[in-house]
Amino acid sequence: MSNATIRSARRSVRMFPLVAPLRLVRPSDMWFKPATSVVVASAVPNLTLFAVDRLDLVMYTMAGSLCALYGHNLPYARRARAVAGVVLAMVIGMAVSLVAASLTGSTAVLIAVGALLAAVQKILCDATRIGPPGPVIFTFVTSAALFGPQRLGQVPGHLALVLAAGVVSWLVTLAPALIRREGPERRATARALDAAAAYADHPGDRTRHAAVAAVHGAWQSLLASGRPTSARRALERLVVHAEAALAGGLPGGAPAAPAAPGPDRLRDWARQTRGRGPVPAPPPAPGTSEELFGIDAERAARRAGGRREARRALLRRLAPGSPLLPIGVRALVGCALAGYVSQAAGVGRPYWAIVTAAALYQANVSLSWNRALQRTLGNLLGVLVFAAVLPLSRVSPLALIGCCLFFNFAAEALITRNYWLGSVAVTPMALLVMEFGGTYPAGELIGDRVLDTVIGAAMGLLAAMAVTNRRATGRLEQALADTHRARAHAVHALAAPQPTPAALDAARRRLTGSLVELREADDAAAGEWWQRALPQEQVLAAEQAGHRTFAATATRRGLIAPAQENGAV
Repeated sequence: MSNATIRSARRSVRMFPLVAPLRLVRPSDMWFKPATSVVVASAVPNLTLFAVDRLDLVMYTMAGSLCALYGHNLPYARRARAVAGVVLAMVIGMAVSLVAASLTGSTAVLIAVGALLAAVQKILCDATRIGPPGPVIFTFVTSAALFGPQRLGQVPGHLALVLAAGVVSWLVTLAPALIRREGPERRATARALDAAAAYADHPGDRTRHAAVAAVHGAWQSLLASGRPTSARRALERLVVHAEAALAGGLPGGAPAAPAAPGPDRLRDWARQTRGRGPVPAPPPAPGTSEELFGIDAERAARRAGGRREARRALLRRLAPGSPLLPIGVRALVGCALAGYVSQAAGVGRPYWAIVTAAALYQANVSLSWNRALQRTLGNLLGVLVFAAVLPLSRVSPLALIGCCLFFNFAAEALITRNYWLGSVAVTPMALLVMEFGGTYPAGELIGDRVLDTVIGAAMGLLAAMAVTNRRATGRLEQALADTHRARAHAVHALAAPQPTPAALDAARRRLTGSLVELREADDAAAGEWWQRALPQEQVLAAEQAGHRTFAATATRRGLIAPAQENGAV
C-alpha cells in the first residue's frame, strides 16, 4: 500500500486520546526568558506598591506586568513593536472591563461582556500570530477586572497603573538587547541546525517537517533582525549549511556535497551558537561565495513594503471568510455558556469559568480536547498546592509577594514541559492575587475554583464540538494553491538560463514558507469535526513536489552535489 493511500485513508475526525496529552516533553530552549522577565516586571510594581502601602492595586499593575511574557521569540526590532502592541491591547481590554464593571452590577451583563472580550482577544491573537501565551493572559486579567468593585472615577488612575507596569514590561523584554543583540536570531539558527541534524540522522516525514519549519523560522528571524552585523552574517552562513543538509536528504533530491557538514558538526555549531561565545564562523557553503544569497536585497525590500504587506495579511486573516472566525464564535459561545452555568451553580464571580473555557480553544477540536484535559488536571492539582501555601502567604505582605513571584516563575518554567504542569503553578498564583484585595475563606475559594474549572472545561468543550469550522478545509485548499504557485515560481527561476543567486534563494524561501503553511493547515483541518473530505493525496503530492523543487534550487546554487540523473523538478 502506498504512502498516498495511507494518508488518504486517515480519518478526518480523530479519536480523543487520554494519555498522550499528559506526557511530558523536553522544555523549551528559552523557557527562562519569559520566566525571568515576568518576575522582574512584576517585582518592580509590586514592591513599589508595598512601599506606599497600596497592595490592593496589584490587580491593575499585574495586567501590565504579564505583558512581559510575550515576544521572546522575536528579534529585538520586531519585539519592540510587538510588545508595545500587547501593552496597548491590554490597556484597551482593561478599559472595557473597568468601565463595564463601573456601569453595571449585573452578573449576566458582565458575563456577556467577558465572553465577547474573550472572543475578540482570541481572534486578534491568532490573526496577529503573537505566539505564546496567546489570548489567555488577556482574558484572565480582563475577566477578573469585570467582577471587581469599580467606580467610574477610578478608571483613569487604574488604567495609568496598567500602562506604567506595561512600560516596565516593555523595558524588561528589550533589556537583553544591551548584552547580546543577536540573541533571538542565535536561538532560531541553533534550532535550524539541530532540526537539520535530526533529519540527517533519522529521515522521515516528522523530522523533515520539523527541519523545514525550523529553517524557515531562522530565515524569518534573520530577515527581520535589522541591519547586518558580522555575527548575523555568520548566522546566515550557518542557516545555509542547515538548509544544505536538509535539501541533500529530501525525497528526489541530490546527495549532499562532500564538503557539507554532518549531523555531529551541525549539532556542535548549534551548541556554540546558543552559547555566550562568538558565533561559529563556518566555511562558505559548497559552491557559494561570501556574498549571501541576495539576502540584503530581500531585507531591503521587506523594509520598504513589509509593514504594508503585514497589514494586508492581517486583514486577510480577519476577512469574513477567515477560518479564524468560527474559532472566535466557539470562544464567544463557550465562555458565555460557562459563565451562565457557573452563575446558576451559585458562583458569585464566575470569571474563572470564562477563563477556563477561553483557554481551551486551539486550532481544532482535537487539540481543544487535549487542552481541556490538561487544564482540568492542572487546575485541580493547583488548588491543592494553593491550600498548602496559603498559610505561608498570609504571614506577611512580603511573603504574599514572594509566593506570587515564585509561582509566576514556576508556571513559565513548567508550562513548556506540558500545559497541565504549568497550570499547577498558574492556579495558586491566580488565587493568591485575590489575597492582595482582602482575605477570603480558603474553602470558598477552593470550592468555587474547582466548580468553575469543571464547568468551564465542560461548556467550552461542548461549544467546540457544537460550533463547526468547515472553513478549515478552505484554508487547506488555499494553502495548497499557494504551494503550487510558490513551486511554479521556483521552477520558473530554475528554468532561466542564468538565474541570479538572489532569485533562486528568494524563490526557495517562498517555497519553504508555503510548505510550512500547508503542513499547518493540513494538521489543523485533520483535527476538526464535520469536515468535508480532505484532499490528502493532493497535499502529499504537493509536499513531495515542493521538496523536490527545494532540493533542485539547492543543487542549482551548488549547496548540494548534482545528482547522477536529473530528477523531476
